[in-house]
Amino acid sequence: MTPRNEDEAPRRGKQPRRGSSRDLPGDEQPDDPREGRRGFSSIGEARAYTPRGRTVAERGRVPRTGGRNADPFRPALQVLDGGESGQRTRGRGRPAEQPPAPREKAADKSREKAADKPRAADKPREKSAGKPRERQPERRGRETPGRTGKGGSGPRRTVTSRPKPVPSEPPKLANSTRRLRLGTVLALSLFVTIGVRLVVLQVATSPEEAESLLKLRENRLSTVALPAPRGSILDRDRHVLAHSVEARYVYVDPENEELRKNVAAIAAKLAPLLGIRQSELLEDMGRKQVLGKWLKFRYLARGVPVAVADAIEELDLPGIYTHSDERRDVPGRDLAANLIGFTGDDHHGLEGLEARYDDLLHGTDGKRVFEVGTGKKLNLPIPSGFQQETPARPGSSLQLTIDQDLQYQVQRVLNTAGRKQNATVGSAVVLDIQTGEVLAQASYPPYNAADAEKYDADERIDAASSIVTDPGSSHKAFIFGAALQEGLIKADELIEIGPAIKKGDTKFEDTHPQKTGTRMTLPGLMAYSSNVGTILIADRLGKEKVYEYQRKFGLGRATGEGMPGEAEGELLKPEDWSGSSYGSVPIGHSVSATLIQMAAGFAAIANDGVYIQPHLIKATISGEDGEVTPAAAPETHRVLDADVARQLRLIMEAVVDVDGGTGGAAAVQGYRVAGKTGTGKMLIDGQYTSHNASSFIGMAPADNPRYVIGVSMDVREGGGGDVAAPAFSEMMNYTLLHNHVPPSGSKAPNFKIKE
Repeated sequence: MTPRNEDEAPRRGKQPRRGSSRDLPGDEQPDDPREGRRGFSSIGEARAYTPRGRTVAERGRVPRTGGRNADPFRPALQVLDGGESGQRTRGRGRPAEQPPAPREKAADKSREKAADKPRAADKPREKSAGKPRERQPERRGRETPGRTGKGGSGPRRTVTSRPKPVPSEPPKLANSTRRLRLGTVLALSLFVTIGVRLVVLQVATSPEEAESLLKLRENRLSTVALPAPRGSILDRDRHVLAHSVEARYVYVDPENEELRKNVAAIAAKLAPLLGIRQSELLEDMGRKQVLGKWLKFRYLARGVPVAVADAIEELDLPGIYTHSDERRDVPGRDLAANLIGFTGDDHHGLEGLEARYDDLLHGTDGKRVFEVGTGKKLNLPIPSGFQQETPARPGSSLQLTIDQDLQYQVQRVLNTAGRKQNATVGSAVVLDIQTGEVLAQASYPPYNAADAEKYDADERIDAASSIVTDPGSSHKAFIFGAALQEGLIKADELIEIGPAIKKGDTKFEDTHPQKTGTRMTLPGLMAYSSNVGTILIADRLGKEKVYEYQRKFGLGRATGEGMPGEAEGELLKPEDWSGSSYGSVPIGHSVSATLIQMAAGFAAIANDGVYIQPHLIKATISGEDGEVTPAAAPETHRVLDADVARQLRLIMEAVVDVDGGTGGAAAVQGYRVAGKTGTGKMLIDGQYTSHNASSFIGMAPADNPRYVIGVSMDVREGGGGDVAAPAFSEMMNYTLLHNHVPPSGSKAPNFKIKE
């Protein structure tokens, strides 16, 4: 075939877009376009020089970077060389390569045949400079004779000998030890950096910087107290005696700038709503520094009604805010007020059971700390700012042994008797002898616990547990019981007495004087409250035994019923007795005791000789889960044998049933009553008053006692039988009926008084 002149137009137009091998850089293109596209005479021949019969185009194409003079065999040779795609450089030599592998010989022969054919590309090209361009030898391989045109000689084409494929070096694996060391170094560096920073902040920070940070924090943080809901005080049937109701508290931010500019005007608006003088409000709204810090929270009023707080909110006063609070409410007003006591503005107990069990009732207050901005409301936190809330833990409720209805009736009777007798002070106690529970405990005069500040402290005391008196003749029951228990007297024994007896330098007379040598029975001595007979019995006991049984009956120490400030009373120790003490102590003088102590001693007689500690607390009720925890069991001990206690109760019935007895006014219709009158003196600051501490302590039904009631009043004149016995009768009558106690099944015996 005659080679085509380069000046001629191509015979077949543009090269096809797909299916042709692209020229490799550095190789010359043949003049024949058909041969220039592939470098082979046919597709079959090209495939002969590619592995697995695939074309070079299918294995990947090498970008064309040179002109038309490219080696047509280069794509196939690259594949056979193991994928080497290095460019051939014209005019540069190349070291000889190793002989081709056996499987490459066929491809080399085909390439030699193709090289022998005359090609237009083998003809010398004319250059614009006029000098023919010389073909540079190939970089590698050896030269073979080539032909140009017909028999002409031309440049010799280099036939490349293909080297053996050299396996590629496997990739290097990562060094795990190196990575671990590097990670450890980075982690240690991080911790060292943090540690150094902490040391700098805590040690190297100057005092001025620390102070500025604290001030900045204080200015941003605000604290609001969260009062704990206070527990209630309930009666034995869980009727409310005192509880807390919803209210509000009003507080001020003294550091509010608008407040400080108009503090007088703001105080003037608040004063009529809060019922507080403007001068007091101005003082509370002023700036105050505590421990070097300016306060941002101060109470103005606690327990404010909700309606009043709403009115204050509507005024929208700068620096004045309200928050949820509670107010102590006493529904019964004066009902058991002397027992319950009252709380202060901070909801802490100040007197009575409110004070005694304040830790239990109050619970634990919480607080809310939050970050504020420059807004008007102190209690509005920044939504994304710091907030911390410690919730309040509600207090537990206190369940008393008090019977609300019985308490009301006892108070009513005591108040009526106190006014009638013109008493200065009075008290009454109702005990359940089987359990030691205090069912009622009243004081005269009463006061309204809901408005306690209007009453003097002396008017708010619980008289039954805090006022001590000489028990007087009611103490004689203990002397009779001790002598019977010791076997020094017998229940049917006759005691010879006279109108008076002298001990030391003191003469002791009877209110019902008997002739010298009169022989009286024990019921007669008890009914007429004979001083002489009691002193003679005490002589048989001796001062040590008298003191011993006083202690056994509960005198000389507080009962521990639950009231705060309970008085212990006072006993005269045997070593302190004087000559007159042998006469005064047995009849209840030179002895001081509270009414609750005397009632507990009589309850031991009623309970077959077993003393049970009186108590006011029945149980506590958790404010969180409502769990009921019974109070600890009361202390008990035996004072008298059961038979001795029954004999003593029979002797004491004579006080009420014998004509002329001192306690006839204490009788209760349908029930047998045993008890004893007493007339002593009340002690105030260690000094006896000129009044009489008149009392009556008794039990019913005497044949099977259930309750003991003690009544005492301080009056100008009158004994226990005239002053206290009538009140006892009315109280006992209601108590027995209220608790459905059946009437006595038998009548009291006819007592023999004297021989």
